[in-house]
Amino acid sequence: MEKKQVALVAIFCGIAIFGIKLVAYFISNSVALLSDALESIVNIAASGLMLFSVCISERAPDSNHRYGHQKIEDISSLVEGIFIIIAALLIITAAAGRLYESVELFALDIAIGVSMFATALNAGLSWLLIKTARSCGSMALEGDAKHLFSDVISTVGVWIGLFVAQLTGWSFLDSILAFVVAALVVRMGLGLVLKSSNRLMDQSCIAEERKIMEVLGRHSFQFIDFHNLKTRRHGNQIFAELHLSVDGSLSVKEAHDLTDHLEEELKEEQPNVKLTIHVESPD
Repeated sequence: MEKKQVALVAIFCGIAIFGIKLVAYFISNSVALLSDALESIVNIAASGLMLFSVCISERAPDSNHRYGHQKIEDISSLVEGIFIIIAALLIITAAAGRLYESVELFALDIAIGVSMFATALNAGLSWLLIKTARSCGSMALEGDAKHLFSDVISTVGVWIGLFVAQLTGWSFLDSILAFVVAALVVRMGLGLVLKSSNRLMDQSCIAEERKIMEVLGRHSFQFIDFHNLKTRRHGNQIFAELHLSVDGSLSVKEAHDLTDHLEEELKEEQPNVKLTIHVESPD
C-alpha cells in the first residue's frame, strides 16, 4: 500500500479503536481503561498529522525547496512526540483525581474483552505501518507505528493490573496502573522527540557513511585518498559529500569519469544515497 492509503487507514482505524476503548471504560468505570482511551485521541490527531505530512513530503522539489519537502515528516514525528507527552499529562490528571477516592469497578471481564478487541486492531495497524515505513523509509509512518505498538504494550499491562485488582479488591491499583501507563507514554514521546530532533539537526548517518567508505575502499587504487565525508538525512533520502584527492596527471574528463563511476556504484547498492564528490589535487 502507498503511504497516503496507509495514513487514511490509520485515521479511520484510530477513530474506531477510540470508540471501542471508550465503551470498555463506560462498562467498567476504570480510570486505567479511560487513560487507554484518552491516548487513542492522540493517536487520531497524530494520524491526521501523519497524513498531512505524507501529502506534503511527496511534492516535487521547487525553487524554494530544492532538496524536496520530505523534512516535514521529521517535523510531524516531533509534533507527534509532543502530542504523546500531552496525552500522558491528561492520563496523570485523570488518575490523580481518583487515587484517594474509592471507586467501584464493574464488569471488568467484559470490559477487558472489549479492550482486547481494540488492542488487536491496534497491533494489526502498527504492523501495517511499520511494514510500510520500512519499505518506503517514512519517518512519519515509523513514528506512528511505534506509538501504536507502545499503546499495545501498555494496554496489556493494564489488563494484568485490573485482573489483580479484581482478585484482591484493591481498587487503588486502577490509578496506580494509569500512572504506569503515563510513564510508558512519556518515555515513548520523549524518544520520538529526541529522534526527530536529531534528524532535524542533520545528524550524521553512520551506516550510510560506512557503506560509502566500503565502496571507495574497492577503488582505492584509483585515487590518493578521500576526506571531509559528510552525510545528512532528508526524509528517506541521504545526501552525502566528500573530497577526493586524485593524481594531478589525470585530465578533467578522467577525474569526472572516476567520480561518476563511484557515485553510480554507490547508487546501485544504496538507491536512497545521493553522493556528491569534490575532486581536488594533493598539491
